[in-house]
Amino acid sequence: MYHQPVLKNRRTLLERAEKFISDIYFTDCNLRGRLFGDIHPLESISVLLSEKRILYSEAIQLNFQPCKVGDTFGPTWWTCWFKVVLKIPEAWRGKEVHLRWESDGEGMVWRDQQPVQGLTKEGEKTSYVLTDLHVLISIFSITLYVELACNGLFGAGKGSMIAAPDPNRKFTLQKAELVVFNRDVRELLTDFEMLVDIVKILEGEQRGFQALFTANEMVNLCDPANPSSFAAARSLAQKFFAQKNGESQHVVHAMGHCHIDSAWLWPYEETIRKCARSWVTVIKLMENNPEFVFTCSQAQQFQWVKSWYPNLFSEIKQFVQKGQFIPVGGTWVEMDGNLPSGESMVRQFLHGQNFFKDEFAHYCKEFWLPDTFGYSAQLPQIMKGCGISRFLTQKISWNLVNTFPHNTFFWEGVDGTHVLTHFPPGNSYEMKGKVEDLINTVKNNKDKGRANHSGFLFGFGDGGGGPTQLMLDRLQRVRDTDCLPKVQMSSPDVLFSQLESDSSLLCTWVGELFLELHNGTYTTQAKIKLGNRQCEALLHDVEVASCLALCKTDSFKYPACKLQELWRLLLLNQFHDVIPGSCIEMVVEDALKYYDEIRTTGSRLLLAACDSLGSTPGKGAGSSMAVLNTLPWERTEVISLPADDPQTRLALVKVPSVGVAQVTETAEPKDSVSVDGTIMMENGLLKATIDQTGRLMSLLLLQTNRETIFEGCLGNQFTLFDDVPLYWDAWDVMDYHLQTRKPVIEVIEPAKVVRSGTHQGSVSFSLRISGKSTIRQEIVLDACCPYVKFNTQVDWEESHKFLKVEFPVQVRSPNATYEIQFGHLQRPTHRNTSWDWARFEVWGHKWADLSEHGFGVALLNDSKYGYSIHENIMTLSLLRAPKAPDVNADMGHHNFTYALMPHTGPFQDALVIQYAYNLNFPLHVFHGVISEPWSAFSVNSPAVILETVKQAESRENALLIRLYESHGSSVTTTLSTSLPLHKAWHCDLLERPDSIIPVSKTTSGISLTFKPFQIRSLLLIINLLTSPLPII
Repeated sequence: MYHQPVLKNRRTLLERAEKFISDIYFTDCNLRGRLFGDIHPLESISVLLSEKRILYSEAIQLNFQPCKVGDTFGPTWWTCWFKVVLKIPEAWRGKEVHLRWESDGEGMVWRDQQPVQGLTKEGEKTSYVLTDLHVLISIFSITLYVELACNGLFGAGKGSMIAAPDPNRKFTLQKAELVVFNRDVRELLTDFEMLVDIVKILEGEQRGFQALFTANEMVNLCDPANPSSFAAARSLAQKFFAQKNGESQHVVHAMGHCHIDSAWLWPYEETIRKCARSWVTVIKLMENNPEFVFTCSQAQQFQWVKSWYPNLFSEIKQFVQKGQFIPVGGTWVEMDGNLPSGESMVRQFLHGQNFFKDEFAHYCKEFWLPDTFGYSAQLPQIMKGCGISRFLTQKISWNLVNTFPHNTFFWEGVDGTHVLTHFPPGNSYEMKGKVEDLINTVKNNKDKGRANHSGFLFGFGDGGGGPTQLMLDRLQRVRDTDCLPKVQMSSPDVLFSQLESDSSLLCTWVGELFLELHNGTYTTQAKIKLGNRQCEALLHDVEVASCLALCKTDSFKYPACKLQELWRLLLLNQFHDVIPGSCIEMVVEDALKYYDEIRTTGSRLLLAACDSLGSTPGKGAGSSMAVLNTLPWERTEVISLPADDPQTRLALVKVPSVGVAQVTETAEPKDSVSVDGTIMMENGLLKATIDQTGRLMSLLLLQTNRETIFEGCLGNQFTLFDDVPLYWDAWDVMDYHLQTRKPVIEVIEPAKVVRSGTHQGSVSFSLRISGKSTIRQEIVLDACCPYVKFNTQVDWEESHKFLKVEFPVQVRSPNATYEIQFGHLQRPTHRNTSWDWARFEVWGHKWADLSEHGFGVALLNDSKYGYSIHENIMTLSLLRAPKAPDVNADMGHHNFTYALMPHTGPFQDALVIQYAYNLNFPLHVFHGVISEPWSAFSVNSPAVILETVKQAESRENALLIRLYESHGSSVTTTLSTSLPLHKAWHCDLLERPDSIIPVSKTTSGISLTFKPFQIRSLLLIINLLTSPLPII
């Protein structure tokens, strides 16, 4: 047959195909216009509006009012329940009938008292299948309920996605009707869409023109008004897609994914419903697509669904057993990778892995953290200790300055531990199964020739939503199509097993994975940072004190259940949009409420444990006071005693390591603290000179008469910067902010002496930051203390400003040292390369140190995480003032403390690490009588920190002891204990005993050998009178 030749005009043929499937142009005669057939109205629709998120069982008992399409509901965060009564026309029997529902809120369909599908326009889920072509349903009259959240997939930002929510926004019911869905049209549209995308992406290539002419010929064959013409057109598409690749083509491992932020632009409570909406839809997809595999992280979210939607959770467990619904990650939440302490990171895995083991009978094999703002160099060792040797993320692709050189590589941690790491080259955890996604996965792979397999995570994410049937259909079309990567529905285990089997050429990245973006999150929402640090310390202290009480008092019961509750609240707040401060005000309020709950309950538990450690004072004993030290070294410090009068009573105490002692108010320091009229403070170790504005003119280390402050400069200089990022307000501080430095020098109240006495000297002053903001500070020097403390109060009412404090010091070094989880690392103080200057703002924990040979200066703090040490200027970041997504971020009153500690020799030998712990873990004073000082544990090497003492999981008479090497050295030490030790085992971070490594006991205790920054855990079986010895 003669065929009119096709002119090789790419533009006209491409636009012809595009218009043929357009949902905007020519819908009266194109294929898209035939997707839906007949329309039928609902029998009735009525609504119930609630300010609270009410349960289905409660909602259906209440009164519903008639409503109609076009009505608006709200305001933001309210809930609408719709009662939908429908009757399918008899003439539609045998056809595929959908409830078409469109709204700008997030909906979920309930049928027969159970959730059955999410309905979210932004997530491309706008219809619920009522009848299926393959199933004849005799019941044609149906009552459904639709639960509608008055928020979108990404909250309700006013004007932009990350803006603060609009509290008065209304949400509209745009469509609610019955429609006939033409499945054959949908299939043909998918063929066209994939071909058109190939034409666009492979422009100028042979395969692109083949797709172009195939699509054009399909338009010629297809008559939208005549479904019988569809088969011929589909046959052409199938012939194109069936042309296979060669053996060497890259393999894409496709996995459904639905990243759900546990809180972000919506509160925690809404996340519970997001999980249900997303996961119930995934279950429906699995029922219709047996090959579909879905990955899902965050034990907290599984726990929420188990509690709130038990039937859905039961269905999930069934599909977990089938291998389709795959729990990943192993942590309680997808936590921030920088700010939680080392012990908090261990607990993330401990609580997460135990949950997955209990509920699904196995531990996770992969650590899954795709959206966190950087990754600590200690994570590989923590992962390995929790049974995980594989890691997946993609966030480093967001680097603003440097392009990370790998997608598949071995990541080596600070201790030398290696984990196989994969960054999906598509640079996204929410791809849509499109041709562009597949091509980018191949094109962006930076390890071509080393790794020929890549992960491909598809599904709507961040606000939930997850995969759609259309995404699955797209990927099915191109499973093995010439010029595209091979696509296989896969699992994380299959992907990583393939990468492991062919890993001989992979490169190794050593040290932290630093994200060159979002470094404002080290400082934003200071009260959340303070709450995290304080609650980490409090839970540590409660566990230590409770273990001592457990071993000393037969009647004491370790508060395991309550501690689990408190830990899980703390771990929840470490989610990667909460502790960084990149969340809306409602989330901040919830987070602070959880911290208050931890403080209140934790303080009560601590007091109960302390009460069990000392005997009750007798009638004639007056106010006998005892003191608890939860840290593993002896401490000699000045403490404040409880007093009825306003004047603070001070005492110098000496307390043994992990032990208790009686307070003796008559103890005197070797050197008293003196403060003279020119505001000079001295304690025998340090001599500080302070000017009228509270700045350090001089800080002498008396032992060597060495000056700390750089000549001609002043320390404790507050500085204010303009802080306007490019877009991500709460997240980002840009390098150009450094060009806007303004010293804070306006004095409200000049420096004056507050206290001058045997135990303590202090000076106070106040400064004006602006017309709205002020600083009030007390500079404190204690007896026997090697650092100067700066107790700071700030009333902060700024907009897009950044407050810091600077210390120019007499030290020259190309590197500064920062504490991280279970160790420390160095970063450059210069800006030689782009990798150096991209770190103009970095994170650290309790201390940072700048040292040259023989002398150094440490900057300690009790709640801050942002640092900048450039050349010889040590800077601590204090407060920011972003306006999105929380317009009131950081506004109000703040209390925090930092300290400056000059020292001779290396910081390790100067005990900087120990003094930073002391600042963050204060001694606890309580009413009681201690007959003689008592120590439960001690370690004979200052390099080894006894970090954790807690009751072992599920073992009432076993203690879990965790230690780490903190200096970066190889060392052998002895752990001594006065407790009645029966037996000891090494164990991993999940507290599973390791019988391969023997415990070496000596007459003085347990001998332990450490490599640099190594973490070790021990199970100690204690002879308790109240419980029998276990068999392990």
